[in-house]
Order: sequence, then structure tokens, then C-alpha cells
Amino acid sequence: MTIKKEETEVITSANTLRGYLRDDGRKGIRNVVAVAYLVECAHHVASEVVLEFRKMSEPSLCVHLIGFPGCYPNVYAEQMMERLLTHPNVGAVLLVSLGCESMNKRHLEQAVRASGRPVHTLTIQETGGTRSTIAKGVEWVQWALASLRLQKTVTMALSELVVGTICGGSDGTSGITANPAIGRAFDLLIEQGSVCIFEETGELVGCEFHMQKRAVTPELGEEIVKCVAKAARYYSIMGHGSFAVGNAEGGLTTQEEKSMGAYAKSGRSPIDGIIKPGYVSTPEGKNGGLYLLDVVPDGEPRFGFPNIADNAEIVELIACGSHVILFSTGRGSVVGSAISPVIKVCANTETYKKMTDDMDINAGRILDGEGTLEEVGQEIFDLVQQVSRGIKSKSEDLGHQEFILTYKSFDPVGPSCLPAGTRMRSLNSA
Repeated sequence: MTIKKEETEVITSANTLRGYLRDDGRKGIRNVVAVAYLVECAHHVASEVVLEFRKMSEPSLCVHLIGFPGCYPNVYAEQMMERLLTHPNVGAVLLVSLGCESMNKRHLEQAVRASGRPVHTLTIQETGGTRSTIAKGVEWVQWALASLRLQKTVTMALSELVVGTICGGSDGTSGITANPAIGRAFDLLIEQGSVCIFEETGELVGCEFHMQKRAVTPELGEEIVKCVAKAARYYSIMGHGSFAVGNAEGGLTTQEEKSMGAYAKSGRSPIDGIIKPGYVSTPEGKNGGLYLLDVVPDGEPRFGFPNIADNAEIVELIACGSHVILFSTGRGSVVGSAISPVIKVCANTETYKKMTDDMDINAGRILDGEGTLEEVGQEIFDLVQQVSRGIKSKSEDLGHQEFILTYKSFDPVGPSCLPAGTRMRSLNSA
């Protein structure tokens, strides 16, 4: 893995990162151009714009494709798009519209412009169709990339970093190696003032009372229990849990075993609050701490399974401001993400050897007797810093930019979910 020349403008010391300063005071560890399609009908045109840069010498990681497939977005979808397009890792935005979809492109454009980022909207029905829109899109992205190259990097503290975690393709080794090692890394990050976010409430059933004991207030503890109960009810109504065939084939025996493994990713720090997709920490006030992301919609089930794939949850973690995602896997996963780099922590050496090109860290050496949880946790902590200074994760280097955004509906979190002193901006705030 190599660092590009423009990524070394700031010489960083221990626990100091390299960032791009945004107008809202947050800093990004990447400076990408996001090309966003606003309906499935515009997906091909937007993807062709991105593909042009994959063909060129410009690294594909500089231009990322995201989008929403539906013709009729709900409040969640529109506001998630706004949060993603103003994520600190995004430096400029190209919106690609068909022209007759219901996504409010002018509002999105205004929101991005108000954030200080260059933004441009192309409407296929008004720009001559497919070929003409692709050509104009490529021209604008070239201009945006040239503009972003002129932006100087600044020093960034670990206390300004937001890190999310998820597990996918879990097996019998995940809960005893990779997951608790991520938990150790979380503890180290939180000690430095970072925000750490864990989720998968549908996979935490049975662990709610353990989390309750770690809550910073009794009221928050009660909300955590309610949050997990909501997830259990939702999955029961849908007739589907989070225990997949692949989990069983990988040696997981019960939902309880999987839940305990998922819970291990949270580490041992106090839980400071519950957030929902699109809640982001602001530069003012208390930022650091551990937060549980509630990914299960509120109200009666209306939109199908809460998350149809791991990347749907990754997108929600990114919408909460996550600069980096820690992804634990035992069976093996190849997905990455647009916008924020994904670090793969492999739970066993067998999978690591089979998929070395996709795995960043081998937590299987814990089982092999070649490392401890603390040592692997430190390795994850160190790699988070390296990636935050510009080193590519394996999924970035391979060009992975998976992205999924569907329909959901959430109520704002109550006052008990965010203790006094915490500054969080919700989807429903200005």
C-alpha cells in the first residue's frame, strides 16, 4: 500500500492524523467527489461517469458512486442523502437526476452548497440524454478533482475521529477473536476522545441487560432495553432473525452465541447514548464516547427487513459521521463502501489465508496462540490511525464502493438517549 504525494502535506506525529477541514468544523480523512443518482433511472448514467475515471490514471477511490433507487423517497431517504453528501470525507458533489423523480434535488443542491462544497446538478431529460449527460458529468468531475487537489490538509486529532463497527459473515470464531479485538480497539479510541458507534440491535437480543449496566444513566439503560425489545418484536413479526444459514455452516450454534459475539464489538467502555441513522456529532461540546446505533425502524413494520445486506448498515454508520468502518468477518466478506474506508478484521487464519487480498488484519492469530486480544486490538487501533493518515485499506485498494439506501422511518431520540453535554445533530434538525 502506498501514500499518494498530495496525501503527505502534513507530517503527523503519534496520535495525530491528516484531515480536510470543512466549513462546519468537522474534518474528513478523505476528499472524494460523490456522484449521486437520485433515482434508479439515472443509475447507469451516474455509474458511467464514475467508470470513466476508473479507466483513467486517476485512482477510482477519488470518485465514488452513491444513490437512491426509488422514485418516491420518504423523509428518511432524503435526509440520509443529505447527511451522506455533506459527510466530512466528501469534498464535492455531482447530482444526477432523470428529471421526473420525486427526490428534491434543489434542496439537496442547496444543502451541499451551504456546507461549502462545490456541487453541480445534471438533469438527463434537459441535457440531451445519456451520452451528453455522461460527457458533461465527466467534465465537471474533472474540474472538481482539480479543485480538490489544491486543498491543503490540516492536522487532525483522534478526538475528532468517528469510527463505526459491523460484523458480516460471522462464524464460530468471530465472537472470540475479531469481535472482542475490535472492542479492545474501541476502548483505546474512546480513551483518546474518539466517537465509536456499534449497532445491529437485532443481533443484540439477550444482551440488553448487560448494556443497561454500562449505560451512563439509569434512564439511558432503560432506553437500551426498550430499543432491543423493539428489534426483537420487529424481527418476530417479520418472521426472520439475524441468524443466517451461513452462520450455522460456519459453526455458530444459536442466536444467543451470535448475540454475545456481536456485543463483544462494543468493548468495555460506558455507553454514552443511543442514536439513530443520520445523527452526527458536532464539533462543539462533548464528542467522544460509545454510542449504540438503533437501526430498526420505529412503528409497525412497513418496509420489509430492517437491513437487506451489511452495506445498508454501513451506510447508516457513515451517515452518522463515521470516518472509518471496522468490519469483522469469519466466513469472509469482500465488500467495502463508498465515502468511508472499510477495515476488514478476519476472525480465523484459515479464512485470512484464503482471502488475504481482502483482509486487513488476521485476528485468527489469537486462536493460533500467536497474539492476545490486547495485541490485536492495538493492531486495529494502529491501522485505524494509518488509514486516517491516507493509507488505503484493502477494500479501498481493490476499488470496492458498495452502497445501499432503502426506505425506513424513525422517530427522534428522546432526552434520555443523549445525556447532557452531548452534542448530536439529528435528521430532523436544521
